Amino acid sequence: MFRDFYFYPTQPFQPFCIYKINMYFLMKKFVAYCLMVVFIFSCSISDDGSQDIYYELLPVETATLPDEFHLGDTYEITLTYIRPSTCYAFNNIYYLKEGNQRTVAIVAYLVSGNNNCETLNEEMETSFNFKATNSGSYIFKFWLGDSNYQTVVVPVVD
Repeated sequence: MFRDFYFYPTQPFQPFCIYKINMYFLMKKFVAYCLMVVFIFSCSISDDGSQDIYYELLPVETATLPDEFHLGDTYEITLTYIRPSTCYAFNNIYYLKEGNQRTVAIVAYLVSGNNNCETLNEEMETSFNFKATNSGSYIFKFWLGDSNYQTVVVPVVD
């Protein structure tokens, strides 16, 4: 398929030699080197205007929960929070469980690099289900921002 190429060196002190170079081997190496160069230079480290997503905790404005829990029953706990701008969106509820104490906050994602954000300060609502599995009382700590928490104690009755 490929022809053989013969190379005749003509340097004065070198014995006369014939080097047979396989063109097929040279083509494979050439293609491999070209692909490697393309892959190296195809990665761009410059900012292409893409948007980054960050996660941020938002404080709980109000929490609606019953005055008492019945052991084994499931209850819906409703939380309200303020969405600061259109760049924020609800992601999840931060829920830390330590014994009978629960720490709760709102996790939102923030799209940065978008200059089209409008200030909203819109009140939003979300909820989660809670099942009372232990007797005693449950202590809910709702994050209000910084190191501030609203603590609500709900007793469990049989």
